[in-house]
Amino acid sequence: MAVKKRQKALASGRPPVSKPKERMTAQRSRTIIRTHHRLHKQLAAAQKVGDLRKAQELEAEIEKNGGIALYQAASKQGQASDRGGDSSKLLVEWLVELGVLNRKARGKSRTEIAPLRCLEVGALSTANGISKFSSLIEMTRIDLNSQGTGIDKQDFMKRPLPKHDQDRFDILSLSLVLNYVPDAPGRGEMLKRIPEFLRTTATTSRDSLPLLFFVLPLPCIDNSRYIDESRLLQIMGSIGFALTKKKLTAKLCYYLLQWIGPVKSTRFEKKQIRSGPGMNNFAIAVEPLPIERPAAQNAPKSSLGEFAYPHLEVRGERFNDDARSTSP
Repeated sequence: MAVKKRQKALASGRPPVSKPKERMTAQRSRTIIRTHHRLHKQLAAAQKVGDLRKAQELEAEIEKNGGIALYQAASKQGQASDRGGDSSKLLVEWLVELGVLNRKARGKSRTEIAPLRCLEVGALSTANGISKFSSLIEMTRIDLNSQGTGIDKQDFMKRPLPKHDQDRFDILSLSLVLNYVPDAPGRGEMLKRIPEFLRTTATTSRDSLPLLFFVLPLPCIDNSRYIDESRLLQIMGSIGFALTKKKLTAKLCYYLLQWIGPVKSTRFEKKQIRSGPGMNNFAIAVEPLPIERPAAQNAPKSSLGEFAYPHLEVRGERFNDDARSTSP
């Protein structure tokens, strides 16, 4: 009696599946990120003093180490769920708590209300947590080195300033971007530029807008000779931001700040406030900025200046009672 041959599984006739790319270890991704930051700081210092030979050597070393492409790959690796995850998930959580987002709208293509606008600076993915709410939030994503479709290649510091309020945003996300700027004055200029991109007239009844979602490595405030959390919030307050939410983890510090309008502008120099072995030199220096900017088209003026937002007077009064706008 002939023995029947066993039928092969369907998969046996398919071409071999390509092996997934080997993931970076957490240690390797951290080393890549730290090395990239260190080399860019040295490059900025060489360029500042006009040492062209040193600058060229550092540029070559940066490219030899994989350049910004490898740096971003290491940063993107950190968004994996087993490496601390996507920071925008916390932003979503906070927006839900504030009543800005409704979790039931996740994944829906349409809602009855006009979507809010969010500018994500330093975007790594178009599939992060906040992107799941496309019916409620219209995302604009930019990065120095775009990771693909849906992320525009653009330097935030060179992005054209909006001329009309409808071109501004309700939410701006600046996650692990400020620490990439190589010097203290440059970081201050980046922070001062943010309000120019935030709406100055309300588009909904939600009085918790506009908002800045701001993330830094914890050592920037926890182990720096020049800045701690108190000083950071003083700086943000001098620009017109009030703290709404915060979270500190073993590696990162997360802040959600509401822009409430102008307060008395203050100069913050790079000034040592503490010392100790193993501390870093992260700093933010801010030059005073003018209180007024051109008002949005057809927007009423508030008593706080040309910034127009319906609840600024109340928020501004509360904000001025605390110590965030005092001199350093």
